[in-house]
Amino acid sequence: MQIKILGSGCKNCKKLYANVVLAADELKLDVEVTKVTDFQEIAKYNVMQTPALVIDELVVAKGRVLTIQEIKKLL
Repeated sequence: MQIKILGSGCKNCKKLYANVVLAADELKLDVEVTKVTDFQEIAKYNVMQTPALVIDELVVAKGRVLTIQEIKKLL
């Protein structure tokens, strides 16, 4: 499973990244989590609000920081 956090690197982007890592750890999943900060790359996902969460190339959330519980449901 490949997970991407789309955003500029702001406080909310960092919080979403941390929540994704914690959720994956709690579920004992082996996932690759990467940060995408290049705006041209982010635009390819039709994302206008960040942070955004992409799981296996599918945008599942944008414009807010998901809780650990919400992320677990998506994983």
